[in-house]
Amino acid sequence: MLLKRFHDEKLAQTSWLVGCSASGEALVVDPNRDVEQYIRAAEKEGLRVTHVTETHIHADFVSGSRELAARTGARLHLSDEGGAEWRYAWAEEAGAVLLRDGDDFMVGNIRVEAMHTPGHTPEHLSFIVTDTPATGRPMGMFTGDFVFAGDVGRPDLLERAAGHAGTMTEAARTLFRSLRRLASLPDYLQLWPGHGAGSACGKALGAVPSSTLGYERIANWALAIEDEDEFVTRVLEGQPEPPRYFAEMKRINREGPRLLHGVHRPERLPETRIASLIEQGALVVDARPAAEFAAGHIPGTISIPLDRSFTTWAGWLVPFDRDFHLLLREGHDAAEAVRDLAMIGLDRVAGIVGSDALSAWTAEGRALATMPQMTVEELAALTRDDVAVVDVRGIAEWEAGHLPGVPNIPLGMLGDRLDEIPTDRPVVVQCLSGARSAIAASVLRAKGFANVANLVGGFEAWRSAGLGVETPPTAQDTRRGALAGAR
Repeated sequence: MLLKRFHDEKLAQTSWLVGCSASGEALVVDPNRDVEQYIRAAEKEGLRVTHVTETHIHADFVSGSRELAARTGARLHLSDEGGAEWRYAWAEEAGAVLLRDGDDFMVGNIRVEAMHTPGHTPEHLSFIVTDTPATGRPMGMFTGDFVFAGDVGRPDLLERAAGHAGTMTEAARTLFRSLRRLASLPDYLQLWPGHGAGSACGKALGAVPSSTLGYERIANWALAIEDEDEFVTRVLEGQPEPPRYFAEMKRINREGPRLLHGVHRPERLPETRIASLIEQGALVVDARPAAEFAAGHIPGTISIPLDRSFTTWAGWLVPFDRDFHLLLREGHDAAEAVRDLAMIGLDRVAGIVGSDALSAWTAEGRALATMPQMTVEELAALTRDDVAVVDVRGIAEWEAGHLPGVPNIPLGMLGDRLDEIPTDRPVVVQCLSGARSAIAASVLRAKGFANVANLVGGFEAWRSAGLGVETPPTAQDTRRGALAGAR
């Protein structure tokens, strides 16, 4: 038996290949849209991809299951749990084998058994793997978004991302019962999760690539709680805001991702085209580092630096229903940027321009814009009549402590809440360290707010300077009361 892990750091997403050397067959679990990596890896090991499955209808990336099966002729195995609303609309057309709790299939000599583990989503399956030539006892489990190293999958996404009102508390109780089913499984069972640290599918995921059930029973907070009500409270509190694109991913993955037949390579445009693009109202994403954007950028562009958070913030801020363009600095890998965006369904990159576009812009007599930076000392010397401050961190971060009197509008929700931002005085945007607020400031400028500054160092710098911090005293109590009332 061969086991190989594939981890996309920008998505914090993990997929797995398990192969049987005796038969040459291989299974891929939870593939993303970059299907070539699995095909190449299998070929390198003398295997062919014959089976494809996924643990659930994903919300954080476009599934590659349909694409990989179409490319290789592999048999699809998809969940038939969760009721009609949570079934794959494209399963019959793709000839998929539908799985329910206890069903199994063979990949050569490797037995794969489906275990229904709802809570994160109603249809979620985990897969117990047994290397039958070695033993009749299970070796490991692909847990998807059920159990992670140090955490469990969040049960609030159906309500907060997919719009199913009133479902999060019952989903949390369902997740608790799913966790109780692990009691019959051995401590030595290896756990192979679908995400690592940085994923929005949990709140405290560990960075280690795998674990064992025995270790998680000791170290994972969720497996240590025996009281259901306590578990519900703990698992729902402090969850980060789910990115806007999660609802779109659920829809795409349920209805069936369109086949790419390879990632689209957009046209490299001459730098002189930037002026006409801006005049036509095109959306241009400047992917240079935030400091370079602040020092000089083309008015109307928005800043989303091409770093580990690029995909996340693009998913929040770039619409899925229109074309957009990328402005990349020298040395940026255009193919990688386009590939990363395609992973979450943003595959309408109409063209790419280089940083020479800034020179082309000024050569035609146009001025570059800059982004003012304000220190915490400068801000502390001002009153709220002088300036409006907006905290663009997550709600849980704001509740844990914030600048006195400063309201919270998380970065991803900024475009929908522009009417809450004053226009009668300068606006200072603030986050934890200054990275998210730099993006937020660019969004506000692109939306017509002329007098915007970014707070250097953000909340960390404010607190380090010994300046006042405010904490709402009843934030957690309010959440606990709401949960108790929902029972």
